[in-house]
Amino acid sequence: MNMVENNNPMPWQLKKFTELTTLELYYIYKLRSDIFVVEQDCVYPDLDGLDILPETYHLFATSNQLVMAYLRLLAVDTSYPNMSALGRVVIHPDFRGQQLGHQLLSRATQFLDEKWPEHICHISAQSHLAKFYQQHGYSIVTDEYLEDGIPHIGMERPAKNNKAELT
Repeated sequence: MNMVENNNPMPWQLKKFTELTTLELYYIYKLRSDIFVVEQDCVYPDLDGLDILPETYHLFATSNQLVMAYLRLLAVDTSYPNMSALGRVVIHPDFRGQQLGHQLLSRATQFLDEKWPEHICHISAQSHLAKFYQQHGYSIVTDEYLEDGIPHIGMERPAKNNKAELT
């Protein structure tokens, strides 16, 4: 599904794994590897089997085939009981500071509200990004913990149909 808007010609895409082209998949994995493994100096199993699940969605924006912003949306009960989840949220270094992260999260939120409106969304967020996610309705729900050697916190956004679910 192409998510291009009239006032923003950036080509946002929302696709399942089987809909991704070989080049899209290559540039998604390259970006994730460049940032999560190389830039953050973190060796971890990025290919965890969740990308290929039938109800996993990949949301991304491209420029000349280069993936500028990306995240994956995991269906309810995939990673957390009775919750959907966001993961692998990443902005290409050449495109940081251009509000792409906010656009990415806004689009993800819209999708979550349409696809799984009855369910909370969980994210394991890098601790230094807490305020960013709070701007998009996420609240801190865990103490800080280390994930792959990087400080993280659990954050959740209430279901669209029950905004009072989180305190």
